[in-house]
This record gives sequence, structure tokens and C-alpha cells, in this order.
Amino acid sequence: MRPPRGLSPDEADLWSRVARTVKPLPRVERPAPSRAAPAPTSMPVQPQPQPKRPKAPPAPPAARPVQPRPTLRPLDRHGLDTSWERKLKGAAIQPDFTLDLHGHSLEAAHARLDCGLSQAAAMGARLVLVITGRPRPVESADRGERRGAIRAKVLDWLAAGPHARSIAAVRGAHRKHGGAGAIYIIMKRPR
Repeated sequence: MRPPRGLSPDEADLWSRVARTVKPLPRVERPAPSRAAPAPTSMPVQPQPQPKRPKAPPAPPAARPVQPRPTLRPLDRHGLDTSWERKLKGAAIQPDFTLDLHGHSLEAAHARLDCGLSQAAAMGARLVLVITGRPRPVESADRGERRGAIRAKVLDWLAAGPHARSIAAVRGAHRKHGGAGAIYIIMKRPR
């Protein structure tokens, strides 16, 4: 750690002029509580009503021990039964809902993804096709200006978003449905 540099002559002059204009605040003296014993009198002393003391604030509740969050498997590694996997690999099933995020900014794409998944869930869709655009290498310092940023962020958005518990799995889309530029989101069956 470097020592303070001190004031330049101009700064010292300015500080002294400012310090001369400062007036200290008036001192407020508070009366000390009297602890003197009462003088003896011949008349009976009536007890003085005691001023009500403010109640002490309630003690904070005992802190619960922090439970570690269960480690969740990434959505792109969740297991599906073999019939689903076969249908997805052969494009034998058509998406119930399609959501196109391609060409949007990161903020707009994130909002559109959450809104679209809410709509898909309300419709009872099981297979959602999300078009993200082709993946590109994304650096950690990328702020979304480069191409492929949506594709790089979409799995994080899904895992941390409000619909994470209703997603059964995420898979890459078949070439017929967009290939590397799209993903399938398999929603859990509504209970």
C-alpha cells in the first residue's frame, strides 16, 4: 500500500481557507439521571408513576443452518426414455411450440424465452423448438455483441429460470428443425 501523497501547495491553501469558515456545532448537554436518595419527610410519599420504558426489540430468530443446494444435473444431460430419444434423433415428432430467439439482443432473447415457455406451458406443449442461431466461440468477456451469444447463454437461462422445474430435458435439434442453430426443450408432463 502506498503512503498518502500529501497535499500540494494549492490544495493546502484551499483547505486552510475552507477550514477557517467551519464553525463547530453547539454542544448539547444531556442531564445525567439523578441517583440521589430522597430526603426524609414527615408526610407519606406517594409512589411516582414510572415512565414507560420502550420495549426491547425482539431477539432475531435463531439462524437456521444453511442447507447446501442439491446439485442438479445440467438440463442437457437429463435422461429421456429410449422412445423419446429415437423420435428426436429421427425428427419423427413435430414440435408443439416454436420460439425464435435468433437476431434478438441478449436481454430481449432472455425475456422472450421466459415468456414463450410460459405460453408453451399454458398450451400444454411437450416439445418446444427454440431457434437460437448457430453457436460461435464466445469469450467470457463477451457482452452479447458477438454472434452466437444467445446459444451460449440459453442453457444457463433455462437452468436458472422460472421454468427449470418443468423442463424434463434439453437436446440439440434435428437438421430438419434447424440443426446446430436450434434446441429441443422437452417439458415435463403437467400433473
